[in-house]
Amino acid sequence: MLRQAVILVGGLGTRLGERTKLIPKPMLDIGGRPFLDTLIDELVRYGVFDEILLLAGHKAEIVETHYAAAVRGQTRIVVSRETEPLGTGGALVHARNLLHDRFLLLNGDSLFDFNLLDLIARAHDGRVHMALREGVVGDRYGRVVLDGDTVRDFIAPGAGATGPVNAGIYVIDKSVLDDIATLPASLEQEIFPGLAKSGALRGTAYRGYFIDIGIPDDFARADRELRQQLRRPAVFFDRDGVLNHDSGYTFETHRLEWIEGAREAVKAVNDAGYFAFVITNQSGVARGYYEEHHVVTLHRWMADQLALIGAHIDAFEYCPDHPEGTVARYSRVSDRRKPAPGMITDLASRFPIDMTRSMVIGDKESDMEAARAAGVVGHLFEGGNLETFVKQRLSPPDKA
Repeated sequence: MLRQAVILVGGLGTRLGERTKLIPKPMLDIGGRPFLDTLIDELVRYGVFDEILLLAGHKAEIVETHYAAAVRGQTRIVVSRETEPLGTGGALVHARNLLHDRFLLLNGDSLFDFNLLDLIARAHDGRVHMALREGVVGDRYGRVVLDGDTVRDFIAPGAGATGPVNAGIYVIDKSVLDDIATLPASLEQEIFPGLAKSGALRGTAYRGYFIDIGIPDDFARADRELRQQLRRPAVFFDRDGVLNHDSGYTFETHRLEWIEGAREAVKAVNDAGYFAFVITNQSGVARGYYEEHHVVTLHRWMADQLALIGAHIDAFEYCPDHPEGTVARYSRVSDRRKPAPGMITDLASRFPIDMTRSMVIGDKESDMEAARAAGVVGHLFEGGNLETFVKQRLSPPDKA
């Protein structure tokens, strides 16, 4: 399982003029916060990365100070500092000892809102698999010649070519560093063309919101629109009876049996650009049948099983309380226990959710009551293929 994301944050950002003389480009304020914070939050919500490695160069001390000993959820943030500009390939060579055998690499000055785990699931072998953005208009970016999922060639900007563009996101096998003989070195200019020529470079084209803050016009556009673009509807899944068969107080991985089409349903939600959440009552904790750490462990296992097909849950929420519980500290009324809406409203306070387009999918009337109390639509799942059920109710967000 790929567990490391690496972000290139070392460029000089000269096209932004005075803005980047004292501050690294990815640390500039976009929409009220450092752009790099937004990128990191987008990675953390996938729930699969143990580590995010920042490859810093220009004004690296600002990055080091901001992320000193930082942890986001279960993800630690590590900074590698260049002492001189080495290019995108050189930055990886410099950090070689910190890199996992396979890792996700991203440019720190652009954001592409698509399902990253779909790319990771497709890149199960090969040396480099790149994410491409299709539908880009204009001549600012170079184009990629794609044959199936094989990248054949690159066409320079201004040549009037059509086709997808390199979105600056890659799954990379560490062996690629063996191809870098001299420094500085650019992945895009010196390494990728050779891989394409040998047929070793793969790519998949996606749609979704894409912004590169490298020039003043796009920097200003990102500052105006990024917050709204990252606001998305959500699907709140009940767990037992919806994602997995309800066998009665399920807390062991070997006893969990997925509902038909459940993992695929979560991926459909991811691919449509929605948040995917789990909201589950777990009164077995209050009744003394198992403990909270068992719930967390099971959810971590479910996340790993979902990731195998390119799917993820943005957050697992559970309520361990029950007013008739036998464990004193959990024997209480809770506004997080369905039919109360607390788990939904807590998520809405932490994530930029468009509640007007969100929905709850549950198998009990208590799920529907929670949906109504939170002001979202509820859909009662009574069995069958969950993927089919979900896809009939999704409408892709309108994001260019």
